[in-house]
Amino acid sequence: MVNLTSEFVRHIPCGNCGSSDANSLYTDGHTYCFVCHNRTGDNDVIHNNKMSKSVYLTGSAERLHKRNISEKTNKFYQIYVDGNELKFPYYDESGVLQGIKTTTKKKDFRYEGVSTDTLFGQHRFPTSGKRIVVTEGELDAASCYEAMSGWPMVSLPHGAASAKKDIQKQIPLFQGYQEIILFFDADAAGRQATEEAASILPPGKVSIARLEEYKDASEALQAHDAEAIRKAIWEAKPYRPDGIVEGKTLFEVVTTPTPPADHDYPFQGLNDKLHGIRYQELTTVTSGSGQGKSTFCRQLATHLLNQGVRVGYLALEESNRRTALGLMSTHAGKALHIGEHSRELLGEIYNDTLAKWPLFLFDGFGSYDPDIIYNRCEYLAMGLDTKIIFLDHLSILLSGLQGDERKMIDQTMTRLRSLVERTGISLFLVSHLRRSNNDRNAHEEGGKVSLSQLRGSHSIAQLSDQVIALERDQQSETERDITTLRIIKNRYSGETGYAGKIRYDLPTSRFIEHETTESPIFNPGTDF
Repeated sequence: MVNLTSEFVRHIPCGNCGSSDANSLYTDGHTYCFVCHNRTGDNDVIHNNKMSKSVYLTGSAERLHKRNISEKTNKFYQIYVDGNELKFPYYDESGVLQGIKTTTKKKDFRYEGVSTDTLFGQHRFPTSGKRIVVTEGELDAASCYEAMSGWPMVSLPHGAASAKKDIQKQIPLFQGYQEIILFFDADAAGRQATEEAASILPPGKVSIARLEEYKDASEALQAHDAEAIRKAIWEAKPYRPDGIVEGKTLFEVVTTPTPPADHDYPFQGLNDKLHGIRYQELTTVTSGSGQGKSTFCRQLATHLLNQGVRVGYLALEESNRRTALGLMSTHAGKALHIGEHSRELLGEIYNDTLAKWPLFLFDGFGSYDPDIIYNRCEYLAMGLDTKIIFLDHLSILLSGLQGDERKMIDQTMTRLRSLVERTGISLFLVSHLRRSNNDRNAHEEGGKVSLSQLRGSHSIAQLSDQVIALERDQQSETERDITTLRIIKNRYSGETGYAGKIRYDLPTSRFIEHETTESPIFNPGTDF
């Protein structure tokens, strides 16, 4: 016969499942792991964690005065008191006793018998019905039954840590009930267990019961507050996974006026189409090779810096010297990166720009590890409170990696999109175009840009709020310095197409607006 009188000694590692402390050593030398249920050291023969001899429930059902659980409830569940021990029987689905969980006043636990997949108290209730309540522990189930006699009240056999696993084994049982009420502890572990268990139960059947003032149902009943238990169960809220909200909860969202743009563009054509720059948006700037993407971004950054906006700038294929001189050039209207300039002139412009601007650069030329770049962007946003970040450019970020380029772009875009949403920054991302199969120089000869031509187009197009394309015919005799701005995606208003022309002026190192939009300004009141 199984020794039911041995006492807990200490927690030890389990050689079967690898747990560091879930295994328990007892005075008679046997061990039992509460994670994998492996048992060793008994005189009984053990086969696959099942004992060859039966266990016997000893003791008697008595009122638990401290817990406020009646003798009637304990008889119903067969919760027995045996000396200083409290015994909880576990039965299989046919009602045959399989094992006994025993606890002492010192909260030392042991389990005797065969491990079973059933929930505590499951054998006492039908396999179908209107509602069933699942608690985290046996005494919680008994406390709920005490407060609402007759309701199916069961508990997890192994607490919150194994909630998902234990619930999953009983899916057929739960399918027979119209409503499944999860009533776990009001702590972090209980909340996590609730989410994990609810996610695998039949959709639309799960409700969540919460206690306001108590950790669990047992604590509420000890405080003579059975009404709190009843209220929590009756007012259990239907479970909705993250991301699902009810329309009637959105009053404040839809009645709050749309805020104006956080900043404007330096070109009226872009403002007409995009209605300014907004935080928490990702804007992709694209064009063919040598069309002026980096120059465009430097001018935009200079425009923002002169307004006092905190800007982060990561130029991955040029040195900080080139980036800094480019920004200074745009501000001063002098091409400082070309030719020779006196130290005095450069110092004067430096004092009027870099020395004053809230600008932060990435000093990592040649370092293209996406994890490093993402980490630095996150630090710029969270640690340095930059509001707008420029990342130039996506293709070189992935150039040193091996593997499926499209998949890598998808993963990187997802991370960048997540960063924008989580931090509320505005991110300007430079991206290249794919080469045309028909004309390798189409983009460099003024060909129109489309979303399908974006390198890794699916994720870039999908995850960007706006996509600004630059088009220029570098071989034109008359307009090789004229760039057409075209909006090929605009999530804010839906307006796309021609957004004006800008001309690059080499002596001043600036783009100058050459022509604004050729179509009437969008009217949101009439044009939808």
